[in-house]
Amino acid sequence: MVFGRLLTAMVTPFDKDLEVDYKKAQELAQYLIANGNDGIVVAGTTGESPALSNSEKLNLFKAVKEVVGKKGQVIAGTGSNSTKDSIELTQAAAESGVDGVMLVVPYYNKPPQDALYQHFSAIAQTTKLPILLYNVPGRTSTNMLPDTISKLSKVPNIIAIKEAAGDMDQVSAIKALVSEDFFIYSGDDSLTLPMLALGGYGVVSVAGHIVGKEIKEMINNYLVGNIKEAQKLHQSLFPLFKTMFITTNPIPVKTAVNLIGIEVGEMRLPMISATKEQKDEILKILGEAGKL
Repeated sequence: MVFGRLLTAMVTPFDKDLEVDYKKAQELAQYLIANGNDGIVVAGTTGESPALSNSEKLNLFKAVKEVVGKKGQVIAGTGSNSTKDSIELTQAAAESGVDGVMLVVPYYNKPPQDALYQHFSAIAQTTKLPILLYNVPGRTSTNMLPDTISKLSKVPNIIAIKEAAGDMDQVSAIKALVSEDFFIYSGDDSLTLPMLALGGYGVVSVAGHIVGKEIKEMINNYLVGNIKEAQKLHQSLFPLFKTMFITTNPIPVKTAVNLIGIEVGEMRLPMISATKEQKDEILKILGEAGKL
């Protein structure tokens, strides 16, 4: 199985009591699929995964897959810094009907490279689901190196990586070491086009909540050789891409989704609401993008 080229890491809607709003999650998932996204990552960083219980995650996986059906792929964020817990959640996610899982590099405990290989291969052995690895050293404190990724790419159901180290040399090194049927996704919207040029496959997006169709158009233009048009689209989207990270994700994107009229509620602590200045900046960029 191959995941689609545009996957959006979906925010998790909360009600006024900061309980997960599963109905709103279903509505948002349908909106994302109708607006250019090939699939949705549920309970990733953007979905406030550290603040969700495993039972909430499983209920989200079921609710989202129920409405998405065969119209798009649902990839469950089941990775954590405990191999045992990750295995249990991955197996439970498989029973919920999701199309794949995303496994983040273990955070806080700083495993060495050999341990990363053992961690991910141990999880892979317990599921038939295709696996998207997630390397984000800015959040995990550990950078999974190209040699480790290459070794893991030989595990049959580890089919892709979301690479968010922000290092283009690392992307080139990974590409040189893996086979053509292992897919590299950008973990940063603003690096999608550069990574396509280096052999990347697509993006796990944040801005796909707002400009999914436009990102898809940029990718498609690049793929058919309309490089100038892809560059134009990248430049027009670039201010919005950067505004989605004026403070810690998912604060800006959740604010933006609320501002375009899709109610997803506030953040759970330790995330907080955008400041007035941040909200004004987000409003300004949404207006310039014609999204209000």
